[in-house]
Amino acid sequence: MANDPILSARGLIKRYGKVTALDNADFDLYPGEILAVIGDNGAGKSSLIKAISGAITPDEGEIRLEGKPVQFRSPIEARKAGIETVYQNLALSPALSIADNMFLGRELRKPGVMGSVFRKLDRPAMEKFARDKLSELGLMTIQNINQAVETLSGGQRQGVAVARAAAFGSKVVILDEPTAALGVKESRRVLELILDVRARGLPIVLISHNMPHVFEVADRIHVHRLGKRLCVINPKDYTMSDAVAFMTGAKEPPKEVLAA
Repeated sequence: MANDPILSARGLIKRYGKVTALDNADFDLYPGEILAVIGDNGAGKSSLIKAISGAITPDEGEIRLEGKPVQFRSPIEARKAGIETVYQNLALSPALSIADNMFLGRELRKPGVMGSVFRKLDRPAMEKFARDKLSELGLMTIQNINQAVETLSGGQRQGVAVARAAAFGSKVVILDEPTAALGVKESRRVLELILDVRARGLPIVLISHNMPHVFEVADRIHVHRLGKRLCVINPKDYTMSDAVAFMTGAKEPPKEVLAA
């Protein structure tokens, strides 16, 4: 059924000593959509994202992927389940090549004894895969797949990180502030990239402070406030100032959009 969420959370609670970062938080991501998650600093949205991407384990509550309960003890477990996250700091190794960064932690070995015994990497296969994935997303302005990531612009680095997530994320891609450090032109390219990934059928969770970007690409907007989901709004029905007012508590959202 298309109207079942692909990734959902109910009643998530996470405490750090006396601070409650998640206070009975709910979350729903539907197949093929871009869901933006917005919230003031300290609202708990990064804790929510860390919980659904395996970076933290909630004290209470349940997370379901494709309707089945999951418990991720690490981001690697979430990744194995098909959830890829691009964090703000990108987690790329600047001195390594684009191809090496695409395969960081999941390198391909040569077939047979050379790979299994001598641990020899299958470089041609990795380079071809990296080139194909970047081409698919229209990123082949990057000429040389073997150039070091440190030689790329901010937008190109973000492109490599998003391409990697799209290549390996079989079910969900989570993007944390993907345009935060980019100029206007590079931000535009990343937004196009996000739409390209969605067009290939992957649902996306977009965490962003940039309201124009959120309103441009999101299908729905999850407003997080005081550790929980306050409401979910359709960007076609509300303005950016409405969203900010809900987020900061200046205005109460109407009953029909309030989280159940």
